[in-house]
Amino acid sequence: MGNAYWQIGAAMCRTGILGYGGGPSIVPLLRYEAVTRYRWLSDEEFGEVLAIANALPGPIATKLAAYLGYRQKGALGALVGLLSHIVPTSAAMVLLYAFISFFSTSPVIRGMIAAVVPVVAVMLGVMAYEFGEKAVRGLGLPFGIALFALTFSLLQLVGLHPAIVIALFLGYGAFHHRVSQRWRERRLGKGEG
Repeated sequence: MGNAYWQIGAAMCRTGILGYGGGPSIVPLLRYEAVTRYRWLSDEEFGEVLAIANALPGPIATKLAAYLGYRQKGALGALVGLLSHIVPTSAAMVLLYAFISFFSTSPVIRGMIAAVVPVVAVMLGVMAYEFGEKAVRGLGLPFGIALFALTFSLLQLVGLHPAIVIALFLGYGAFHHRVSQRWRERRLGKGEG
């Protein structure tokens, strides 16, 4: 297997093994591998992929691992990414379960598990801040705050499913892009005439 397969396997293995706390806690690790370390995607592309993956059923981490592998090397890359993400984690889970069952009454083990929760919260907070900062930079502060408030209201107050909210904003984004593209074309057409 070539270097690209090795990179996919190593990245997905790292995210699977180090991503403690379930799918959402792995997203910042996947982002680091895909955007910062290997530069497979830009931050904007990762945000779009994450939004679409969140709207689809199933575990977010495995969907992202398979997509990142597929993006690099097609179907075989998706298989390498998926297996590299799942198999080491599954083996570690079996071993750790046996270990934790044996030492389940130990206050040290309980403390170690409890200490990881704030780390995951900070990682998710940093990623959300960075995405929010880019959104505000692109939209402007008043419009960014308004969209945040609208999103919060639709999710928390109205109780809309996240997939519906994502679909609404994707629709808005497509509409806005098309309108701004036509506006630019008209402006360029008037400038030439």
